[in-house]
Amino acid sequence: MSKNNKFKGTGVAIVTPFTKDGSIDFHALGKLVNFIIKGGVEYIVVLGTTGESVTLSKDEKELVVSFVIETVNKRVPVVLGLGGNNTREIVTALKKDSFAGIDAILSVSPYYNKPNQRGIYQHYKAIAEASPLPIILYNVPGRTSSNLTADTTIKLANDFKNIIAIKEASGNLEQCMKIIKYRPKDFLVISGDDMLTLPIIASGGDGVISVIANAYPKDFSEMTRQILAGNVKDAQKLHYKLTDMIEQIFADGNPAGIKAVLEMLKVCPDNVRLPLVKVNKATQNALAELVKGYK
Repeated sequence: MSKNNKFKGTGVAIVTPFTKDGSIDFHALGKLVNFIIKGGVEYIVVLGTTGESVTLSKDEKELVVSFVIETVNKRVPVVLGLGGNNTREIVTALKKDSFAGIDAILSVSPYYNKPNQRGIYQHYKAIAEASPLPIILYNVPGRTSSNLTADTTIKLANDFKNIIAIKEASGNLEQCMKIIKYRPKDFLVISGDDMLTLPIIASGGDGVISVIANAYPKDFSEMTRQILAGNVKDAQKLHYKLTDMIEQIFADGNPAGIKAVLEMLKVCPDNVRLPLVKVNKATQNALAELVKGYK
């Protein structure tokens, strides 16, 4: 069995709960982690986009990571979001920081700089050579303004054994299928889009790093397990149970939408940090109706 199998199934990009004054709500964070694990997910991702990691100070990041590792207590693997557009800074962190309790690194493709494919390759090459842990590539062109192409992904997967997976959030099924077709053995293709998880896995993908599973971990992780097992009709039933909710949590920005739902479920408050703001009234009302009707 491949050692990468621990990242098959459902990972959850957890939110970072905040109090009304904007400080980290560790009580709510602990409640969230336990709620998600009880829901049956396979692993947790801390300090991802959904965790508003770019608004956290270095000290806050360290506190959040330590708290999550302690709360998880080895019940599931923990993946750490560590990426950016300053390659040297990431490499320095990989060489100096302690990664006790962390099972893999999720590293987003460089944003803002808009590097070409050669630049993206060299960025990940430097990270792979410095990392003491397995690396999951993260392609999200809607946020980075550049696409990590299938060809570059496949080259990285072949050239570096510690690059074990990609979180694909391009929304491009053709690109995902090309990676699946030509990837090396044991390289994982992980959906970065809740709505496309079913078709990506049906095409040969391996799982998801999810937002909606913050709030509905049981149903979403079961949907993922069913489609991985080839039980299409059972997976479809759960998929369509969740699609309206998935669409609506992104209607007025992430993670504001999922935090609104989590507050309605009494898991954690809906506070976000600027420049993000809470969802608008229309989205709030739509989400409230969906939560009320969810069975």
